[in-house]
Amino acid sequence: MHRSLLLVCLLTLGFVTPAVAADACDVLAAKVIRVTGASLAGRTGDFAVFRAQDAERMSLDCRNPARITLASLDREPNTAYFTLVGLAARALTGAEPAEAEVLALNLHQDSLLAKAPRRGGTGPALMQCETGPRADALAGDLTVCRVVPVKRVIGLSHRRRAG
Repeated sequence: MHRSLLLVCLLTLGFVTPAVAADACDVLAAKVIRVTGASLAGRTGDFAVFRAQDAERMSLDCRNPARITLASLDREPNTAYFTLVGLAARALTGAEPAEAEVLALNLHQDSLLAKAPRRGGTGPALMQCETGPRADALAGDLTVCRVVPVKRVIGLSHRRRAG
């Protein structure tokens, strides 16, 4: 009992943050695996890489804010890619998978038309999808969607006061 109290105190003071962060990333990676059906390909620090049948690359960055990146070699991936994006949004943010899938499809189409990245949100998920040649670390991937959780402002209240 005393050890658990000591652990809570140390966590509160921030003395075991790296270990807790690693554990939190493990938990999140396990959730991504469970929800998407992907398998873990590797993990280093705050980054996890997955194997997924419907994406060329799928990675999780556990740093705050956590984010998932999914990439396809196709300029116009099949619908299974967008289904996977929806499931990844569910795993990371709790978003409704079907709504996140539709958002990813719409952002992708808008990006094709505008020839520029497009952003949008659904529930607790923010998403950016882009198409076209890339010059960054994802060079060669013609479609990339990233999902991040919506930041909630804590402590603000919208209550009315009497009088």
